[in-house]
Amino acid sequence: MRRTGAGVLGLVLAVAGCSVDDEPAPAPSSSSAPAFAPGAEGIGDPYFPKYGNGGYDVAGYDLKVRYDPRTDQLTGTATITATAKQDLSKFNLDLSKLAARNVTVDGVRASSSAAGTELTITPATGIVNGRAFTTVIEYGGEPSQFTNSVLGDGGWLENPDGAVALGQPESASTWFPVNDHPSDKATFKLEMTVPDGVEAISNGVPGPKRTTGGWTTWSWSESSPLASYLAMVVIGQYRVTTTTHDGKPMVLAVDESLPADGPAARSLAKTGEITDFLATKFGPYPFDANGGVAVADRSIGYALETQSRPVYGPAFFSGGPNESVVAHELAHQWFGDSVALEKWQDIWLNEGFATYAEWLWDEHQGVQTVEQSFDSVYNSYAWEQPGQAGNPGAPRIFGQAVYQRGGMTVYALRKTIGDAAFDQLLQRWTSEHKNGNASTDDLIAMAEDISGKQLDALFQSWLFTDGKPAKP
Repeated sequence: MRRTGAGVLGLVLAVAGCSVDDEPAPAPSSSSAPAFAPGAEGIGDPYFPKYGNGGYDVAGYDLKVRYDPRTDQLTGTATITATAKQDLSKFNLDLSKLAARNVTVDGVRASSSAAGTELTITPATGIVNGRAFTTVIEYGGEPSQFTNSVLGDGGWLENPDGAVALGQPESASTWFPVNDHPSDKATFKLEMTVPDGVEAISNGVPGPKRTTGGWTTWSWSESSPLASYLAMVVIGQYRVTTTTHDGKPMVLAVDESLPADGPAARSLAKTGEITDFLATKFGPYPFDANGGVAVADRSIGYALETQSRPVYGPAFFSGGPNESVVAHELAHQWFGDSVALEKWQDIWLNEGFATYAEWLWDEHQGVQTVEQSFDSVYNSYAWEQPGQAGNPGAPRIFGQAVYQRGGMTVYALRKTIGDAAFDQLLQRWTSEHKNGNASTDDLIAMAEDISGKQLDALFQSWLFTDGKPAKP
């Protein structure tokens, strides 16, 4: 993500019976009677303990959604495949602003209740640990945004032409039931039905469109596991161009109110070239589709690395073409999307490497070297400001320390271990953790393994200290 001006989740099952003498049957052993219990209502993230839910792991979301911009009414059916990670009596999903109307688990009617953003589902029978199960939820209502004065608003944003569903660290639960934490990645399919003449752009590979009775259904499929905040849909009047790049669909969409050959369109047109360059540094592009969406809604003051198709707010192109922001969001396809966070504290892994990618692109374009970019930030950085890159605190996960000090940490690591080891680190990190989650500790361990150096002092000074580190 890049912001303008910021640098951007018990019931014990018993077998009752009587002998012929009406004496109680012996209690079953613990090995034969699962101890069913509710899944936790939060996944346990240190910064956001109530985000996500415990007790299960989602494999995939298959959504069929209908949205009418004229009435701002959304109806949907979510089919969620998952596997129990404990003996579940009930489990939670995140769902905000919308109401579940009918719920089944493995085809059997389940009961549900809602409180705040928590949707609690109680299946007819308990779900045994390790069992795969399918939940189908019919839901609907008038979607709306989360309001967060510290982290910024996110979620479903209505506008005169349609809507945009977008945001970090949470947004997905405003338009579908979800386990809303990046540690539970899942595949994603969407059929979005909107009135004829309205475009609906989302993640992944575009599928066939169907038109009937004045409505058009747009189909999208993301086969690589996706962190929930990286799911998006953009609905409205867009110029959509679908081509191929490196044998993969390239979908670029620009709001029709923006000039056809204006700064946003020209910047997005560089997506393929920038992707190819970054692949020489980070390894093969990790997804089956690529592209970008430029929106015109000025309330979206950021760009977000929504998987396989970043979304860019208009302020980034107010002064002309902006290739740096495209490089930043495309770098996230490796750092943040393919290799996702285990916990929000480690967001510098996303933003630091994406900031460093901007410096790489500037050097590639002859603007200035990576070293010059580092020096410029190092010399101008407000070292007295609070916030550690490796532990910024929940209110500052989008602060300067995460982005700029994070980027400087990447460069300091390169200088400390040398270019050959650093290049190997980039390739191994994106390959070995592809489609998974990783932590700062994982990065440190890999860097030490590759370089043969002990790096505690380096990372302590750059990630976990408020003061000014010495230049590498």
